Amino acid sequence: MKHKIEKLILFAVLFLLVHVNSSAQGLPVYDNTNFISFAKSLLESGKQTSQLLKTVKFLQQQKENVDKVNNVIKQLRAVKELAISHQRLFDIVQVDLRDIFQSTYIQPDEVIRISDSFNDILENSLSGMEYIEEVLSSDNLRMTDAERASILKKKELETKEMVAEIEAKTRRYREIIAFREMQDKMNNRETKY
Repeated sequence: MKHKIEKLILFAVLFLLVHVNSSAQGLPVYDNTNFISFAKSLLESGKQTSQLLKTVKFLQQQKENVDKVNNVIKQLRAVKELAISHQRLFDIVQVDLRDIFQSTYIQPDEVIRISDSFNDILENSLSGMEYIEEVLSSDNLRMTDAERASILKKKELETKEMVAEIEAKTRRYREIIAFREMQDKMNNRETKY
């Protein structure tokens, strides 16, 4: 592009110089200093245009780099949120579930149902983490950073739903325990009639 502009300007200068040097009777005389300054300004404009094109290309590359960094930051945030959600999930199971199982108001057959229910959620959570690891580390899944970020965001929402489900189940079992405890106190109270 730069060479084409320079060739075009050079051709125009040569054409005008040849045309100006040919003297014919009756042709007006032109001042060559204006033409030379015009040719110089054309050459300078060509150089500036070339520099502008280089700058545009550089800025496009920088924009692509910024987009890549933004997608990586989105991925990192999603992974961080996933880790926090999974940690919350395991904390609930480890602490709250132990309290529920240690209660005297939970019957042995309920222990099996409760543990199966929580195990299903944890297994789903672990398989989700394995899938996330596969998405982040495998080059076999040809996807862009934006697609990876989208998948991670979706998994983050699923994990938050699992945490909410476990919290609801834990709350429900605590309410059952509190109800049975209150019922036991009511049934075993001493009357003073």
